Amino acid sequence: MQALNIALFQILGAGHNPNPVLLWVASNVAQQASWLCVALMAWAAWHWPAQRLYVLASLFAAGVAALLAHELADAFAMPRPFMLGLSPAHIEHGARGSLPSAHATVMFTVGLVFCLRAPLRKIGLALLAVAALTGWARIYVGVHFPFDVLAGLLLAALITAAFWVVHRLGRRFIAPLITRNSLRA
Repeated sequence: MQALNIALFQILGAGHNPNPVLLWVASNVAQQASWLCVALMAWAAWHWPAQRLYVLASLFAAGVAALLAHELADAFAMPRPFMLGLSPAHIEHGARGSLPSAHATVMFTVGLVFCLRAPLRKIGLALLAVAALTGWARIYVGVHFPFDVLAGLLLAALITAAFWVVHRLGRRFIAPLITRNSLRA
C-alpha cells in the first residue's frame, strides 16, 4: 500500500525539480485556501441569516475534525514525503505525522456538512472543490502523500455522518422540547 502511495506521490508531487509556475500556484493554494473556506462560511452566514446556526454548527464540526485529524496523525506518526527525502518541503512545515491531512479533513468536513443543507449545497460543492484543490497543492509541495488527503476525506465523511445523526436527533427530540418550553413562558 505504501508503494502505491509513493508511486502516486511521484506522479502528483513537485519532487526535486518543480515547475516554477505550478509550484507558485500550489504553494499559494496550500497556504491560503483555508482562508477562502472561512470567507465562504462567513458569506453564507451573512447571506442566509436563517442558516447562521447551521453554519455555526458546521464550524463546531470543523473544530472536531481538526482535533481528530491531529490526534490520529500523532498516533499514526506516518512520515511526510519530505521526511523520506522524496521531495523537499516547498512550503514551511513541521515534521509531524501526516495521516490524515488536517487541512483535507477540516475542509472536506465543512463542504460535506454544507452539502447536507439545501440552501448551502452550492457553497458546499465549492468548498469541496477548494478542498480537493488544496489536497493536490499540499501533495505537490511535498507535505502530504495522496493517501493522507484520501484519509482526510474518509474521516470527513465519518464526521459528517455523525453530524447528520446528531442533527436529526436534535431536530426530533430537542427542538420540540424548546418549542414546548417557549410556549409555556
